Amino acid sequence: MPRAVAPRGETTVTPPAAASAAAIRTDEPTTDPAAASAAAADTRAPAPTGLPGSGDDDPDERTAADDPAAHGGARPSPAATPAAYPARSLPVTAASATPAVPTAAEPDAAPSKAAPAAGTDSPTGARFTRPGGMFSSLRVRNYRYYFAGQVVSNTGTWMQRIAQDWLVLSLTGSPLAVGITTAMQFLPMLLLGLFGGVLADRMPKRRLLIYTQGAMGLLAAGLAVLTVGGVVTPYYVYVFALLLGLVTVVDNPTRQAFVSEMVGPKDLANAVSLNAANFQTARLVGPAVAGLLIAAVGSGWAFAVNALSFAAVIGGLLAMRPAELRPTAPIAREKGQLREGLRYVKERPELLFPMVLAGFIGTFGFNFPTLLSGFASDTFHVGAGQYGLLNTAMAVGSLTGALIAARRGAPRLRRLVGAALAFGLLEVVAAFAPGYWTFAALLTLIGVFGLSFNTSVNAALQLATEPAMRGRVMGLLVLVFTGGTPIGAPIVGWVTASYGPRLGLLACGLVSALAAGVVGLVLARSADLRLRFDLHPGHGGRVVAFVPRTAAPARSELAAAC
Repeated sequence: MPRAVAPRGETTVTPPAAASAAAIRTDEPTTDPAAASAAAADTRAPAPTGLPGSGDDDPDERTAADDPAAHGGARPSPAATPAAYPARSLPVTAASATPAVPTAAEPDAAPSKAAPAAGTDSPTGARFTRPGGMFSSLRVRNYRYYFAGQVVSNTGTWMQRIAQDWLVLSLTGSPLAVGITTAMQFLPMLLLGLFGGVLADRMPKRRLLIYTQGAMGLLAAGLAVLTVGGVVTPYYVYVFALLLGLVTVVDNPTRQAFVSEMVGPKDLANAVSLNAANFQTARLVGPAVAGLLIAAVGSGWAFAVNALSFAAVIGGLLAMRPAELRPTAPIAREKGQLREGLRYVKERPELLFPMVLAGFIGTFGFNFPTLLSGFASDTFHVGAGQYGLLNTAMAVGSLTGALIAARRGAPRLRRLVGAALAFGLLEVVAAFAPGYWTFAALLTLIGVFGLSFNTSVNAALQLATEPAMRGRVMGLLVLVFTGGTPIGAPIVGWVTASYGPRLGLLACGLVSALAAGVVGLVLARSADLRLRFDLHPGHGGRVVAFVPRTAAPARSELAAAC
């Protein structure tokens, strides 16, 4: 966002500095002495130490209850509430020494990296300008409840995935039937994904999640009853998979957009990464538990356990403190809101090009179920245990990538492009892996960079999107990233079946790397940047860096995002 420039007759200070009143320029009209004294007194006001009654929470968190602007009032001065706002240069008029603050239209304005005055502490803490640790978002009480519920629910979800595939395979003996079940579950996202984003913007997200999670629990319970009762057929499973996909159309973008309402912009990237780590941990645990449960008592009880797991999520949502959320006001129902969301993304390069890249990576890069089975059976000639180990290797890499991403701050576009490029190139290298263990090691690295791209594009799009549009933007992201599976999987499957898994993985890697390279070049050109190589960068410099093409560039939003 372009930096605000003080109009004529105004001066600029960086609150709250101890010498802010004395820092007024002498070549412009001076402020009223009494007002300047009041401003100086405000800078000495002690910082709040935390939320009332919640000493275990992040003391820098600002809730809707503490923010008068949420109730139609004026926001307090940053000097008076130093823990609530990031340090930034703000205009001070000649008539009043009260610093201006971001308007209601710019609630998530990016903080300045200006250092505080000498002899003073940062009013906000370093967490506003750099990462706050691998688990910083868990300081937020509401997010802790959400995260704990997701640990249980994600494990149950992975149990149901394994049990569902095994049930269909045992009923039909046909891998094609398993593919039909998967297609039925993902097809609604391809056809209706954008409508789910519209609903996410129209309704309170916490309440909507309670409804969708409850519906998923009921579907799992219904499938459990049919299976345990011995009356289930493949057609019943198809219907339940389709219904689950319809609920997911609404649930997925709502969950994505709800993260920012729990933690706010400063911890958003960290929370997105921890959500991914949560999912990958469940990916390691859930299938193992499902296998033991299926062997002991049958698939139906795995569905029953999954149904019970949704109680953890719903309980966490109900236990949240609404006053500590940052809810976005639901939009009124009007015609053309879906087209408005598409137009919103189209007109913003910082949203459009990452979305295009996510579409290519999701459609062609992430087709591992088809590819790994081919490598295990046709290339390396190993059994089910070694095939499972390949999936475990990739899950370990994905978990590692999520934890690494959790330590970083808000992602820049160059990071997600770089992660996508590394992901594609590693797939190309893995296609020529000479042996099983080399291939497994490369899969771990592929998991690291694949998850890094996934979390980076999610956080970057949310931070660049206005709150009222966030549901539709995340709905479009889910559509292009996962909705392309019914399109890409048959193509990759045909290439793999006709020419072998090595050529199939090679094609996926080349498409992903080429898409990353083209999008990176287009972004750099649109932001008026060029790639610089410096073999002697000096202290703190970089060998490879993007720099402005011109000596005094106009700092656009796209250039800042890159």
